[in-house]
Amino acid sequence: MKTIFTAAVAAAAGFALAGEAAATEWNVSVWGKRRAFTEHVEKLAELVSEKTNGEFTMNVSYGGLSKNKENLDGISIGAFEMAQFCAGYHRDKNPSITVLELPFLGVNTLEEEVAVSHAVYAHEAAQKDLARWNAKLLMTSPMPQYNLVGTGEPRDAVAEFKDMRVRATGGIGKAFSAVGAVPTSVTATEAYNAMESGVVDTVAFAQHAHLSFGTINRAEWWTANLNPGTVNCPVVVNTDAYDALSDAERAALDSSVDEAIAHYLANYGALLEKWDTVLEEKGVTKVMMPEAELAAFRTTAADPIREQWIKDMEAQGIPGQELYDLVMKTLEDTRSGS
Repeated sequence: MKTIFTAAVAAAAGFALAGEAAATEWNVSVWGKRRAFTEHVEKLAELVSEKTNGEFTMNVSYGGLSKNKENLDGISIGAFEMAQFCAGYHRDKNPSITVLELPFLGVNTLEEEVAVSHAVYAHEAAQKDLARWNAKLLMTSPMPQYNLVGTGEPRDAVAEFKDMRVRATGGIGKAFSAVGAVPTSVTATEAYNAMESGVVDTVAFAQHAHLSFGTINRAEWWTANLNPGTVNCPVVVNTDAYDALSDAERAALDSSVDEAIAHYLANYGALLEKWDTVLEEKGVTKVMMPEAELAAFRTTAADPIREQWIKDMEAQGIPGQELYDLVMKTLEDTRSGS
């Protein structure tokens, strides 16, 4: 929000100071607590403030402004200026970017996740899609492939997923459903209680979330190489708020995105390096799925879900095949260095 501070001297002095200085203050809605998943948002706020000498600041709120599944709605009505959300929370509101949540896309690193996400965000279809909610896509929140933590006997065969109650959203949920599991989309903050109460047997998260939301503390095993996909969680800004920025403020914001992402990648990389130690300390068994089982999972889940997604998008006037091809081409270019 743009706040105008007007300086005035006491009336007894017989005059008032007519000048005024403008400062910009944005409210940012995220959820949970500060963790690897939000480090780029925190870094962005820090960089923008530094570059504008404190004239453009961001107040990052963890659940104080909105629920995570309502952040896009909040952006649309201007309740706050910036927010983070995940595409799978409301697939009908942001169908174009759900291409990034299709199972078994083959994204292997966080750097590749950044590349494919930002390529899709820059596509006209995605920008038009989010513009319906007065939102501008700013940057992604890159996460590694999701894997399961679970209780009971470790599951290392696709047949063992039948009737498994799993916390999984978006394309990952569809993938598990395709092999007979029963996905539920309880929120991240509810996942621990869902495990504790037996509502779910397993939870699909990235590593940081298993730590932040405590599901690793209920786990008896972890699938190290299932890698069915990930979720895509963009950071967006309210278009009106972005357009209201001065040229200098907008330059400070835009130029800070790459730096914020680099900080995120370094921080998350450190977490991944110590993950095996975390498992060992907590007595969690690492489960390696045999390649034949992984191939069976991909065959059952990946192709049919992708083909149906493309068909559904094209029916809505969204270039689904073009978006999918963009992801594949971006992966190829990123790996070749072109």
